Formats: sequence, C-alpha cells, structure tokens
Amino acid sequence: MRYSPERKEAILKKMTPPMSLTIPELAEQEGISAATLYNWRKQARARGQVLPSRSATPDQWTSQEQWTPR
Repeated sequence: MRYSPERKEAILKKMTPPMSLTIPELAEQEGISAATLYNWRKQARARGQVLPSRSATPDQWTSQEQWTPR
C-alpha cells in the first residue's frame, strides 16, 4: 500500500515529543505494519531527521538525538 508524503510525515511527527509514541503503539493506532514504520523512521533519519529510538524523554536521548538540528 502507498501512503501520501503528508500522512508519512504526520505519523513520523507522532514519534517525536510531546507525543513520543513507540512504533508498536503507532502500528496499532494507525493500522500500519511495524516493519513499514521502522523503514519510514530509517529513511527519515537518513534525510537528517532526529527521531528517538524509543518512547523517551529528551534526557534519555542519545547525544546525536539531543544535538542534531531538526
């Protein structure tokens, strides 16, 4: 299934604070496979977006996640 760039970005945004949803949570909520969401996150990171690896508060982010411009 193909998803619009707007839908992808809206879902990726849910991975960031303040929502900080995990991929399993998003998969259930959005009806999209976790594998697809992991792939989207990987692609977004390759473009330079900072997306936490887990549902975490900023004080638990890696140094790259804390200091990379968004």
